[in-house]
Amino acid sequence: MLSRTANDLLWMSRLVERAENTARILDVTYRMSLLPYQVLEPGQEWAEPWVLPLVSSGLATNYYERHKVLTADDVIHFMALDASNPSSIYCCLRDARENARAQRGAITSEMWESLNTTWIEMRNMDFADIKTNGIGEFFELVKMRSHLFRGVTVGTMLRDEGYNFIRLATFLERADNTARILDVKYHTLLPSASDVGGAVDYYQWGALLRSLSAFEAYRRIYRDVIVPRRVAELLILREDVPRSLHACMNAIYEILQDLSDSGSLEPERLAGEIHAQLHYGRVEQIFAVGLHEYLMQFLEKINTLGNEITSHFLAPA
Repeated sequence: MLSRTANDLLWMSRLVERAENTARILDVTYRMSLLPYQVLEPGQEWAEPWVLPLVSSGLATNYYERHKVLTADDVIHFMALDASNPSSIYCCLRDARENARAQRGAITSEMWESLNTTWIEMRNMDFADIKTNGIGEFFELVKMRSHLFRGVTVGTMLRDEGYNFIRLATFLERADNTARILDVKYHTLLPSASDVGGAVDYYQWGALLRSLSAFEAYRRIYRDVIVPRRVAELLILREDVPRSLHACMNAIYEILQDLSDSGSLEPERLAGEIHAQLHYGRVEQIFAVGLHEYLMQFLEKINTLGNEITSHFLAPA
């Protein structure tokens, strides 16, 4: 496969997944912002719920270059519809559609129609319409369109190298997003130490699980109150949870085994190393190292893996 084709297909898939992840984190932040928060310790300021999507996506600096204060409407517009923010839902779906258009011959007509229809609908939206029709409904629309595209891809595309690159991109983006959301929650969301284990803490961890479609899985596996250590175990080590780090690395390692040859073994080796640490890891070891430190190491490794994939598969020979 030509490196240009592989690159376009990878970014098409990665941008669709990024749009969905952005909708998920905005949706859960919107729900959290409706809760009655209080600062229980004098002199400590509550970290606004709307800090979460900006920090987790690394867009806080860009946001404050455009806006002087933090407001729900401004954050939603910035991350959903702002054409000058390359990571906004609007730009992700626009660029995903452009990558698909460039590779019409490598994807199915159903995949193209799915992306093109989504983009046409997104292009005609404005923030007033979103508020009128319901903010939550807009986020659900984005998530469902991502599900539709992924389902159409699985149901119609030939199992060739292009299909593997599309799946590879999905799981790379998903793993990065899960690690970032978990790290931001663990470090920045509680207003004070008094809230640890309290109602606010419970609803925040519950909201995080919902943002990753893991709330029902947590209830079925643990059948108990939501405890941070168990949330970390679920979202990092459980391979039967679709958005966990372990599940993502299972898929990434398997795909790279299919794609690799004698000249591209380094991405497979690195993926195998990350996968082994998750497959044989224990939650006690994670907290002994420190959850933040563990997640930062994972993000550094997944970024290195992405660079290796680009170097070996996407860079022109």
